Amino acid sequence: MMNRRFWIAVVSKEHALRGVEGSFMQACHGKKAPLIRMKKGDGFLFYSGKITMSGNDKCQAFTAIGEVQDDLVYAYQMTKDFVPFRRNITFYNCNEASILPMIADLEFIQDKKHWGYNFRFGFLEIGEKDFNFIKSKMIVNETSR
Repeated sequence: MMNRRFWIAVVSKEHALRGVEGSFMQACHGKKAPLIRMKKGDGFLFYSGKITMSGNDKCQAFTAIGEVQDDLVYAYQMTKDFVPFRRNITFYNCNEASILPMIADLEFIQDKKHWGYNFRFGFLEIGEKDFNFIKSKMIVNETSR
């Protein structure tokens, strides 16, 4: 049995939706290091603090959920000067779920008053219990996209 791990990447809702549309994820401004920690079959969530990267409109929700498709980390030429690294993700049909009613129940958030602190580095590992709890609030059905 494989040792499955669970990850959250912090991106704007706009970027999360772009990832869902293209079945990929990138995090931390395209850095490779966080992505190589992930393995095929790992659980994955996008958390979006804001609607757009440059805007100030809050989202504060988990915006996508899925699993890592393969063990490939690859560079993708977005512009002449920007070549971020990506991972392929199989996203599930889901609804966005606000983090606010979940904070008290999430083990990875130890300081409930300053809960946003956990997301400051843009990429984090969480436990299976938290992943399944968040998943239970998001999944429409068990069929992937």
